[in-house]
Amino acid sequence: MNPAKVLVVTVLAGTLSIGAALFGERWFAKQDIDLSGRGDDGRIATLPDLRLPDLSGQEIASNAWGGKVVVLNFWATWCPPCLREMPMLDELQRGVDAGELQVVGIAIDAREAVERFLAENQVEYQILLGDADTVALSRRLGNRTGGLPFTVVFDPLGRRVFSHTGEITADLVRARILPLLDQETG
Repeated sequence: MNPAKVLVVTVLAGTLSIGAALFGERWFAKQDIDLSGRGDDGRIATLPDLRLPDLSGQEIASNAWGGKVVVLNFWATWCPPCLREMPMLDELQRGVDAGELQVVGIAIDAREAVERFLAENQVEYQILLGDADTVALSRRLGNRTGGLPFTVVFDPLGRRVFSHTGEITADLVRARILPLLDQETG
């Protein structure tokens, strides 16, 4: 084959390949198919299937929170910002119908430390015990630095709608969580 024919065949094959790839990408986008199970930013886009123990050792599964706004808050007893935001999260849980909201504190800490802390600082929301796999999960949920506290919020359909590394504020609760609950934002 002469070099001109090789060049034409190569360009034609390349053009067809690129065209097929572009068509496929657009087709999948129109079908709203997520082949990876992740959002556009690579983070987990839906409430994961969690199964973690509470302080009594009972395993709690995330499917128990179906149909509710879910606030997962990763924390530790040795983390001052974590401890500062806990009263606000407790107030949030107490102020909203339990059928609409579930705040879940996931302690990245030793069971004994969590038990001592909660004996002196009672909270109304659910506290579960995390481990190394739970820390890895927090990273897949958007906690790039692995810092604490880390909060991620899911809407009633289980879609991740917000995540924040660091202490959350009342302003963030008003702006990002209360609208999901049809509560006053003022």
